[in-house]
Amino acid sequence: MKPVAITGLGVVSPLGAGANVFFDALLAGRSGIVRLERPFSARLSTRVAAPAPFDATSSFPAPKLRMLDRVSQLALVAAAEAIAQSQGALQSADPRRAGVSMGVAIGGPEASDEGYRTLYQDGSDRIKPFSVLMAMTNAPASWMGMDHGLQGPNLTYSTACSSSAVAIGEAARRIARGEVDVMLAGGAEAPLTLGTIKAWEALKTLAMEDARDPSASCKPFSRNRSGLVLGEGAAVVVLEDAARARQRGATILAELVGYGCCTDTAHITRPSVAGQAHAMKLALEDAELPPGDIGYINAHGTGTAANDSVETAAIREVFGPRADATPVSSTKSMHGHLLGAAGALEFVAAVLTLVRETLPPTMHLEEPDPECDLDYVPGRSRPAPGMTAALSNSFAFGGTNAVLVARRPVPSGA
Repeated sequence: MKPVAITGLGVVSPLGAGANVFFDALLAGRSGIVRLERPFSARLSTRVAAPAPFDATSSFPAPKLRMLDRVSQLALVAAAEAIAQSQGALQSADPRRAGVSMGVAIGGPEASDEGYRTLYQDGSDRIKPFSVLMAMTNAPASWMGMDHGLQGPNLTYSTACSSSAVAIGEAARRIARGEVDVMLAGGAEAPLTLGTIKAWEALKTLAMEDARDPSASCKPFSRNRSGLVLGEGAAVVVLEDAARARQRGATILAELVGYGCCTDTAHITRPSVAGQAHAMKLALEDAELPPGDIGYINAHGTGTAANDSVETAAIREVFGPRADATPVSSTKSMHGHLLGAAGALEFVAAVLTLVRETLPPTMHLEEPDPECDLDYVPGRSRPAPGMTAALSNSFAFGGTNAVLVARRPVPSGA
């Protein structure tokens, strides 16, 4: 793929608002996973979650807030940060050649839950008039486009936990093909409602609370891992034509050079070594990079028994003898699993490893699993001077695998 410039990053996460705030917390090994205290918490079998410490009332006027589910609130704040960092990417663009590409797996569950509660529990025949507009999956992308006057493609991808990685990859391809100049791309998710959490409980994939420390409940690649922890947040990147970005004097944080997407067709929930490996191979081929050029892998690393061992095997298949020398970490150990927003948030982490030349750790890896035998950067961040490329994995229920490759920007004329 023709390299696409990344000129802005925006994050609202369980570790705080701001891309650098998020990455600083990762490097410090700080967890955003807590014992969830909500009015419905007593009804939960699994109490740990990763909420974003975000108060929407300080970001939006009351009339607009009444039309925004939390998922859209998170997306708009993340987008505003990314746009500001890009220093004029949108202002200098033809609005007809600027668009939005977002990944959202669930939509607006707060609006849906409230409507169902009003209808079925309270017995009322009237629900909020904006319920449909708040709950629809494309609401975050729609609001982002309207707020910034973007008249190009406005797209929402929903491929479960790979949604936002797909959204970023597809946006980059549109730019590389010359269809558009600039895209806001990323994902948002706000799944911490009673209905959503209970549905995930029924799947028996949620982690048990760590008896000593709830913040340590997600343990990717560890022998005693027990499942994933649901989190909420949003991450948005500004993607633009690299030549255009250089011409306007933008600071290019990194280049998106590879995207691989495939469906493994193995099982609706069970991961596939072959499918995950194929997506990584496609991304490396697209980037025209050998495995040895990858200095870091941000793993999907959910903390479930099946995913972590399968992903390890897939990395070994793709990287071969280089697998043992390639650092891998799962930042979900600190921010939980943001479902449709996970790929975007973790791609931001991968980009910032290139900018900061430092690798975030996998936390709570105290009992290694013999089937998970790679270098997972356990417990402490690690300097990575001179690293040139990083890979980010996103795999999903339904079998859609998406992998992104970022590279340090190549100087003009090189």
